[in-house]
Amino acid sequence: LLLLLSLVALARCEIARLPLRRGKSLRTRLQELGLLSGYLQKHPYNPAAKYIPGLNVPEYMQNYMDVSTAGYWAAAPPVSILLLLLPENHNRFDPSKSSTFVATNDSLDIAYGTGSMTGVLGYVVVQVSQIKVQNQIFGLSETEPGDAFYYSAFDGILGLAYPSIASDGATPVFDNMMAQNLVASDLFSVYLSKHEQSGSFILFGGIDDSYTGNGIYWVPVSAETYWQISVQSVSANQETVACLQGCQAIVDTGTSLMVVPSQVLPVIFSAVGANSDGSISCSAKWFQPDLVFYINGYGFHLPATAYVIQSSAGTCSVGFQGMDVPTEQGELWILGDVFIRQYYTIFDRGNNRVGLAPLS
Repeated sequence: LLLLLSLVALARCEIARLPLRRGKSLRTRLQELGLLSGYLQKHPYNPAAKYIPGLNVPEYMQNYMDVSTAGYWAAAPPVSILLLLLPENHNRFDPSKSSTFVATNDSLDIAYGTGSMTGVLGYVVVQVSQIKVQNQIFGLSETEPGDAFYYSAFDGILGLAYPSIASDGATPVFDNMMAQNLVASDLFSVYLSKHEQSGSFILFGGIDDSYTGNGIYWVPVSAETYWQISVQSVSANQETVACLQGCQAIVDTGTSLMVVPSQVLPVIFSAVGANSDGSISCSAKWFQPDLVFYINGYGFHLPATAYVIQSSAGTCSVGFQGMDVPTEQGELWILGDVFIRQYYTIFDRGNNRVGLAPLS
């Protein structure tokens, strides 16, 4: 009887692969529509907004729309997730047509790097690949000032950080997957393809061993908020150039670039041979030095082929931007997609750690 019950319990657990695809940047979409100039004036980008609630001081960055967009999003069905409901040119959720939707009177208000939203909370059965999550709380967008989201390619946002930072105390979807015994392991992993428009994926409940041939290096989480870790230093040409006293870093698939403290940005530009505005020769990716992040005793390399980014116009820039977010632990960095494309990344909630597996 005990064996039978164990087998039934295991049968409920899944390893679900969700394909991700990469599309046109927001800059390209707006250029095609002849709207780029007006948009740049109306929507300055502030990457600090989601880290400091209530922050409304604009902070500009160089060339952000070529790469700082929702570059990766979930592919078509069997995915049925809509956490933010966007304007008429997007797929929308109609609660009246859902047999599982339960309304609430609770509201929410969220600020992002570009744009914001207000809305209400509800409950619904959410299906992620073959995984069905019961009673999942989610946000229905009612107002979105401006048109920041209108031209974005995604229809909604799925948060995968710790519940301590969830809006209105909502339980994130992966926490419900764990609580409802829907995943084989209490972790998820992300692979972002370096060159192709397809091939990227997120794997709920498992690790794809075909991407870990170079080993997995585990790093403990330093704060259970975002996926935050401690970094000892950053070097170039075997010389420490930044994070001199150690720093904190968030591993974040929702940030396309590398984000560093504003005073560090010119140091990074100088170390890799970029101009003061971050522009650089496109050929620099073949001869500029690796940036090496020393994390938990390991050296993680970010080669110039990763941080030199070419825009649709054919010009190149360094994939770093400045932002100041004060923390009790010191300066904060964000290791975005520029970094994650070099490492198969495992977010282990069961052990509160991040695994980084170097990709060839």
